[in-house]
Amino acid sequence: MKNDNSRILSFFALIGIIIVLLMYKKNLIHLNIEDLGDFASIFTSIVLEAIPFIIIGSFISGIIQIFISEEIIAKLIPNSRILGYLGAALVGLIFPVCECAIIPITRRLIKKGIPVGFGVTFMLAVPIINPVVIMSTYYAFYDKQAMVILRTVGGFIGAILIGIIVNSLEVNKHSIILNSVENDNYCSCGCNDYFGNKNKFKAIFEHTNREFLDISRYLIFGAFISSGFQVMVSHGGFNFISDNKVVVIIFMMFLGFALSLCSEADAFVGRSFLANYSVSGVAAFLILGPMLDLKNLIMLYGTFKKSFVLKLAIVTISIVFIISCLFVICGI
Repeated sequence: MKNDNSRILSFFALIGIIIVLLMYKKNLIHLNIEDLGDFASIFTSIVLEAIPFIIIGSFISGIIQIFISEEIIAKLIPNSRILGYLGAALVGLIFPVCECAIIPITRRLIKKGIPVGFGVTFMLAVPIINPVVIMSTYYAFYDKQAMVILRTVGGFIGAILIGIIVNSLEVNKHSIILNSVENDNYCSCGCNDYFGNKNKFKAIFEHTNREFLDISRYLIFGAFISSGFQVMVSHGGFNFISDNKVVVIIFMMFLGFALSLCSEADAFVGRSFLANYSVSGVAAFLILGPMLDLKNLIMLYGTFKKSFVLKLAIVTISIVFIISCLFVICGI
């Protein structure tokens, strides 16, 4: 799984470099020493601002992964329909589970009898509705604090709606998990290997180290893409995107999916886009990315049946798009 993610990351990096070189050759962009300085400045600021939150998030998620089991999480989700969706969406405030482990934990919760809708809501909401992500978003958008509300409320409502819709679409709710999956060791940071096998305090620091290194790869890639966009936009590139608010939403949703950034750090990349793209587009980037990105889609296909993953992906993209368009309609 981790090798697959690395290959995909390398593929997108190569495509990005080729696009930039073609645009430069066609004189669509003009780069000079000052542009390289601007690129380096934007890139460095994004990475340096995000790193403290990655460390905090990795450490907290390590504690949660080692000491908190899915049984404890399941007990916190009410059995009633309405309260169950609310509880599933808000449990991340108490247990901010790391993104790489959210899918196998969801699988185990569903196997233990949690309704599919509750599991989906939990899986989509936790990467957004948790203290570290809210704090990092607040810090990144210190002068646009409404973005914190848009992201948190949009993610909360979106996760519940997606959970309800997917639950109603899935007729046979007990056959969505692949029978070929024999174990739950999907977490790229290796946290699932620690239960009962090592000193737990040592395991926390090992988890923190592995997750930090894993997340940093995507942060650096995302910061590279974002910095390049800022330089190209300053020369008038991609004006056709920024001129249409609906196109901006679609474009930013694509970036949120393709960049596969950790929700603890994606706010800093999103903040760099705000200078050139609409608030609703950046909100779409910040909501969809944690819910559905390329690396998580691969994990979903390795955990659940393809028909379920397809429904989940279509519903997630549709709901996030509608919510983002509502932001436009409301004049945000």
